Amino acid sequence: MARNITPTAARKRRFDSLAQETYLNLWRTYDRLKAIEEALFETCGLSPQQYNTLRLLEAATPAALTVQQLADKLISRAPDMTRLLDRLEAGGWIARVRPPENRRIVQVTLTDAGRKLLAQLAEQVRQCHERQLGHLTATQQKQLNQLLAAARQPHEPDGSPWRQNNSVADES
Repeated sequence: MARNITPTAARKRRFDSLAQETYLNLWRTYDRLKAIEEALFETCGLSPQQYNTLRLLEAATPAALTVQQLADKLISRAPDMTRLLDRLEAGGWIARVRPPENRRIVQVTLTDAGRKLLAQLAEQVRQCHERQLGHLTATQQKQLNQLLAAARQPHEPDGSPWRQNNSVADES
């Protein structure tokens, strides 16, 4: 026999718990902010993960990073690093080399075309972030960063750079 739930009762029970409500709010916020970012990167044929990869390689320059190092440093996991790197290489933005002393390792570097693309995108990315979160005050952004770091902390693997507190807010 089906229970008869009134609209008022259904509204009162929208979430099973405060933790669920918080998680779903976080997920919805991520989805809304991600849509803005994806629209920017689609204009040059990149995904956010590909852009993140290019930024990581730029930070490592002049050194190369191995595929595993890149995978470990990405903000969000990439299930298929080979395909991600294939697309970046097809765009001429990265180069891959197998060192003769260990052919099992693939080293990845940023090309001049990759550096040029990042330079062209720099201001657009800054504006994208302002569009995403610029309506929050600096104090609110710092508080949000602290809350997000606290929520994520027990789930970060040992050695993750995200376990460290290296916020821009600390520099101001």
